[in-house]
Amino acid sequence: MLTVEVLTNRSALCPNRFKFLFFLYSFFSFLCTLPDNAFAQVYTRNPQEVCDQAAQIAADRSGVPVTVLQAITRTETGRKRNGHFGPWPWTVNMEGRGVWFDSLDEARAYVFKNFKRGARSFDIGCFQINYKWHHQNFSSIDEMFDPQENANYAALFLKSLYKELGDWSEAAGAYHSRTPKHANRYRQIFEKHRAKAPGEIQLATTASPAAPTRKNAFPLLKGESSAQLGSLMPIGTSVIHGRFIQLADSKE
Repeated sequence: MLTVEVLTNRSALCPNRFKFLFFLYSFFSFLCTLPDNAFAQVYTRNPQEVCDQAAQIAADRSGVPVTVLQAITRTETGRKRNGHFGPWPWTVNMEGRGVWFDSLDEARAYVFKNFKRGARSFDIGCFQINYKWHHQNFSSIDEMFDPQENANYAALFLKSLYKELGDWSEAAGAYHSRTPKHANRYRQIFEKHRAKAPGEIQLATTASPAAPTRKNAFPLLKGESSAQLGSLMPIGTSVIHGRFIQLADSKE
């Protein structure tokens, strides 16, 4: 099972007599600065569960059916690993070439390397949010990689599309593209995944799923104009099932 360590213990850097006090100070400072989704980020170390857990919290907050979010994340990032098919949080599609990374650090390094050379059209995370079209709704690329922020944004976007179109399947198609042939093909894959989606899951966290998202989150998804945003992908993007590759040494 892969693990992603998100915290480091810095107390070893301090003199012994200050270790305990430094630890307490650091711990409570950390708690005070946590975003509302932070507990959800650290309660699991299995990447195959991260996207579904984020989807559950986003569904509880937004009212979007959890099966819709589960189907979207599988359509976008689904992979088979250790005999189990599921979504993968450390997924990047860079200018049409998708890669599953074993860790967040590897995925971030790949994005920043390509960003430095000028790349701007790439999709990030559980719900493959496109940087070029949606980065203005996030404070940073790191925030786009955050599974919960990624899921929250996708949920609000889907909700705005549902408000416009009146059907979750239609909303899923528009999530991908406003071009009918691409949207329809995407919907076919989406519906297959939704039929097999796990549905409500029990979250092993004490964080309140009903807690509001951060203040002023996603300003372009607020107000009446939100229904006119188009899709998460550039118009004309087509679904390429199995478009993602995995790095050498990754085990299926």
